[in-house]
Amino acid sequence: MPSGRRLDLLDPTPFDWDDSDLALGLARTYRWGGHSAWPLPLSVAQHSLTVMRVRAAACASAGLQLSPLSALRELLHDAEEGLLGFDCVSPLKPFMGEAFKTLSMKLEAAVFLRYGLPRWTAKEHAAHKLADRLAAASEAVHVAGWSAQEVQQTLKITVPPLSDDPLHAIYGGTPWEPWPPALAAERFLSELERLQALSV
Repeated sequence: MPSGRRLDLLDPTPFDWDDSDLALGLARTYRWGGHSAWPLPLSVAQHSLTVMRVRAAACASAGLQLSPLSALRELLHDAEEGLLGFDCVSPLKPFMGEAFKTLSMKLEAAVFLRYGLPRWTAKEHAAHKLADRLAAASEAVHVAGWSAQEVQQTLKITVPPLSDDPLHAIYGGTPWEPWPPALAAERFLSELERLQALSV
């Protein structure tokens, strides 16, 4: 790891990385197989921030508030991908086999343990998956260049994509434009540290 720590992918522990390692790993791991209609691909770090904001907005619209710990879990929902340096595109997952699934689950368990994240309840996980699918549909249209019809037919996502980028009001810039890795890492790390401080 950039910090000098060593991660054993086959036997990970919660002490094998620091927060900056994770932020940089997620910022250098790309969604959509690295394909993009923009000059840069979309990082998992930026996607994770989007999912967290979509989930928080859904809570707010229901008159609820997403707790800092729940927001932290949303932010870290793909953290194992940053440690692995690989975001497997959905069509390939059935071919990766049980060994890859076990590896991913071990990494996820180490992440949950390190950050003190509670396991998902069925209701919480359903709400998370809705936010994740909404982010994916929106990214497919605004980042990867798909049509809304292709999202429904190919990805089987029935929720309509967002028109407004949830991150634009916070960070500015051009809506939906993928960030450079260094900027994505910086923004992810800042949010990770903020939520950890609030979750204590």
